[in-house]
Amino acid sequence: MYKIVSWAAVIVWMLVIFNLSAQVAEQSNQLSTEVTEIVAGTVGKVKPDAEIDIRNLNHIIRKNAHFFCYLVLGLLAVNAFRRSGFIFLKSLIFSFLLCAIYAVSDEIHQMYVPGRGAQTADVLIDCSGAVAGLFLYWLTASLLGFKRRRKEIEFRMQPGD
Repeated sequence: MYKIVSWAAVIVWMLVIFNLSAQVAEQSNQLSTEVTEIVAGTVGKVKPDAEIDIRNLNHIIRKNAHFFCYLVLGLLAVNAFRRSGFIFLKSLIFSFLLCAIYAVSDEIHQMYVPGRGAQTADVLIDCSGAVAGLFLYWLTASLLGFKRRRKEIEFRMQPGD
């Protein structure tokens, strides 16, 4: 059951990415502009005298969206591979390959969306996000594994064995 849910989460997230990429340029820019205005408003409340270049901030937010979408995809993919019984290293490799191939296909898809285009830089940002997600998964698994092993050792060392 966990395996099916894990792969369903990967597919749903890929559909979210596809849907965002399918937005025509005007619609996509409107969405990111709304996010940019919220961020700029928040910064303005915290630091009223801050000079904010809205155009530059919008660009940064758009690129960060790529990074974080693929960070999540990386996390979901490695989890799905692990739930499917793949060893840890193969899970990391296959997850990265899945994310990289999807990033390339996403950019190709954008070539057919009015006002959008394919950018190699976006594929690199996407892959960086995926690597960050895989690293977070590895780090979390390592820390949890260390805590689990430490508790097992402490349990075995209890007096009266």
